[in-house]
Amino acid sequence: MSFKFILVATLATAATLAWQSAAAQTSASAPVSREQRKAETAAANKAGQLTPAGQGGAPVSKSAAPAGSAVSRDQRKAETAAANKAGQLAPAGATQKADVADANRKSTKTREQRKAETEEARKKGELVPAGQGGPTK
Repeated sequence: MSFKFILVATLATAATLAWQSAAAQTSASAPVSREQRKAETAAANKAGQLTPAGQGGAPVSKSAAPAGSAVSRDQRKAETAAANKAGQLAPAGATQKADVADANRKSTKTREQRKAETEEARKKGELVPAGQGGPTK
């Protein structure tokens, strides 16, 4: 029974691959000349449909750019100055209470204890490699 199943599965896979190969060959268009490709690229560039170098997103049309802010620069500056005068602006940097609490908290272990724990974790393979998301196994 299992031999028949394997045989049928193999034949079905081969038939599917052969069909896909044949369909791909028949649907392929004639090759495009270098001049045609350059003309198409120039037209797409002029229309703003090319993706900028180094950016993996979909092409963004130049006409789809935002029209600008509804608030003028002078209005924004006046609002910021008023908020600063009222003390409503947060200082730059880490301002979360948990961040400040962590920075002020003293360590409960000595440097030697931390080094010993790290060495033990390294020997057991429990350390997370640099740039990796989880421990190696």
